[in-house]
Amino acid sequence: MSNTPYSKFLRFLRDDLALSHDSLAMAERSIKKDQGPWPMILWQYGLVTLEQLDRIYERFEEI
Repeated sequence: MSNTPYSKFLRFLRDDLALSHDSLAMAERSIKKDQGPWPMILWQYGLVTLEQLDRIYERFEEI
């Protein structure tokens, strides 16, 4: 995996927030259908808590 901001973000979701590959794949499919940005899709599907959502937005600020 390269060190692009996108790959670093996916690694954060997988490693720091412990999201499964299947959860990330489902979110990515929804995003490709133009249903919303990563953080909101993850939250809407119940894959992250509000606290984790805050951590995601903090991560976006770092990028």
